Amino acid sequence: MPQVKSFAAHGFVGVICAKHSIEENDIVAEHADAAKKFDPSRAAAYDRQARLALAGYEAMHELAACCLAAALGSGGARRLLLAGVGTGQDVATIAALEPSWRFTATDPSPPMIEIARSRLDELGLLDRTELRLGLVADLPETPHDGATLIGVLHHLPDAASRAGLLADIARRLAPGAPLVLGGNYRTYDSEPLLRAAWRERWRQHGVAPEEAQAQFERITGGVVPPASEAEVLDLLAEAGFGRVTRFFQSLFWGGWIAFRNADQAL
Repeated sequence: MPQVKSFAAHGFVGVICAKHSIEENDIVAEHADAAKKFDPSRAAAYDRQARLALAGYEAMHELAACCLAAALGSGGARRLLLAGVGTGQDVATIAALEPSWRFTATDPSPPMIEIARSRLDELGLLDRTELRLGLVADLPETPHDGATLIGVLHHLPDAASRAGLLADIARRLAPGAPLVLGGNYRTYDSEPLLRAAWRERWRQHGVAPEEAQAQFERITGGVVPPASEAEVLDLLAEAGFGRVTRFFQSLFWGGWIAFRNADQAL
């Protein structure tokens, strides 16, 4: 099993066609199904709920940007692939740190991509961002200098779909390029104390018990995260990534930076 070092804390409509094998079609369908959870009402409330659900939400994104800048060097003409860009937090945070970098940002949820478009327009970042509605698998295999996949992997139903998405990202990265991965890496029933603490966080922020329970069930319903950090590392290794370092942890959530293996054919 790979070892990890630790030093802390989506308009492109993909068409499934003959280029996908039967197995790939199944995985693509699973990715599309995961996107359906983010209907307009949930997409509109995402930013507020994400900040409650993940203690350190902004710190996670800030550290992700810092890790990418440290890995790639500040400045220069870089293009990053931001998979599952959601409401655009990845773009906003990285762009503020690196004003010369450009982005290919994908998401399969139409409500999410429209919120991202509006947000990036307000921030003056649309000229640096190519927003694509669809899946990573349908993007051209143009090598990017780095990538992010934050808050996505645990929404996919199984190891095959997760490995497929990571491999799709790897095929669109230059050899040696960094990937920042963020998401839940423990099942919610595996740590009763952390699960209880998660509920207390909602109370801490003044959310009524009934609303907190409803939001908790909505967030966790139908979601089965990777069972352990070891499973995350295995998925990364299978997709062609190595040199993994965890830089963030918050209850069930972790953040890692990994690098596409330069000598591995994908």
